[in-house]
Amino acid sequence: MCPTVSVIMPSYNHSKFIEEAIQSVLNQTFDDFELIIIDDSSSDNSQEIIQKFAENDSRIKPIFHKKNKGIARTLNDGLRASRGEFVSFIASDDVWVPNKLEVQLEILTRNEDLVVWSEGEIIDGNGNPVGQTFTEMHNAINRKKSGWILEELLKGNFIFGSSMILKRKNLGEIRFDENLKYLNDYKFVVDLARKYEYHFIKNPLAKYRIHGRNTILSDKKGWLLDTVRVNEYFLEQYGNRISRKLRATLYYKIASAYIQLGNKKTAKQYLYKIFSTRPTSPYWGRLLVRLYTKEDSFTRKVLRKWYLSIKQNISRGGIKW
Repeated sequence: MCPTVSVIMPSYNHSKFIEEAIQSVLNQTFDDFELIIIDDSSSDNSQEIIQKFAENDSRIKPIFHKKNKGIARTLNDGLRASRGEFVSFIASDDVWVPNKLEVQLEILTRNEDLVVWSEGEIIDGNGNPVGQTFTEMHNAINRKKSGWILEELLKGNFIFGSSMILKRKNLGEIRFDENLKYLNDYKFVVDLARKYEYHFIKNPLAKYRIHGRNTILSDKKGWLLDTVRVNEYFLEQYGNRISRKLRATLYYKIASAYIQLGNKKTAKQYLYKIFSTRPTSPYWGRLLVRLYTKEDSFTRKVLRKWYLSIKQNISRGGIKW
C-alpha cells in the first residue's frame, strides 16, 4: 500500500543538522508517509546518520549518490523514487513543527490541486530564532502569496521550499532543472504557478536555518549566469501571458546580470527591448545610466538620486508610469 505523503529530503554535508531534520519528520502527528533521503555524496558522516535512522524506521528510504550530482539531480532522484499521493520537501538543515503535515493535508482534502506552503521561522546554526520570518527576509510581507501568483513570483522568488506540499500527479513533467546550479527551485515554483493556485498558511510550520557562507558571495558568477538563464526561460515561456511592465522588469534583470558579468555589449541589446516593450518604464533609463557612466562618478551619483526621487514619487502615487 502506497503512503499518503512522500517526504523528499536532499542531503549534503549537513551532519550537524540532519538528525534534527529527520527527527522533525518522524515526530509528525500525521505518520502515513515515506521519508526519502537522498545524500549527494557527503564528505562528512551524514550517510552514517541516515543509515542508522533507516535501520530503525522502515518509513525511511535512503539513496546514496557515489558522486556529487548537484541539488537538482538529487531532488529529481527523490521524485522518481516517490510513491505517495502527495509530495513534500524539507532541506536537511531545516526543521518541521510537529503538526506540519496534518495542517496542510486538512487543507488539501478541500482542494487537492493546491500547492500548499507556509510561513517559516528563521533560526541560526544553534536552532535559536533570530526574530524574523521567511517572508520578511524575502521582502514579501505585502506580496500576494495565495491564489494565482505567477506574475508575483516572476518578480522574485519568496516560496519557502521546506514548507511545500502538493499532489504528486500534478507535477506532470515539471522537474528541477539540472542545467541550473542555484535557481532550479525558482524555476520549479514558477512552473507550478502557471498550472495551479498556491495556498499560504500564515503560521510558521517549518523553520529555515541560516548558517555558513552565503552562496551568492561564494559563487557570484554562477548565480548571475543562472539569473540570465532562468529569466530568459520565463520570457520565452510566459512572455505573452504577462504584462508589459513585468516583461520590461525581466529584461532589466537579464541586462543587470550581464553588466555584473562584465558583458556590457550584450547588456546594451536590452535597452531597446525595455524601451520598445514599455517606453514609460524607468528601467531603460536606469540601464542607460549604468552602461554609460562610471560606478563612482559624479554623474552616476546625481542620476541615482534623481531616479530614487522619481521612484519614491511613484510609490506615493504622485507619478503614474
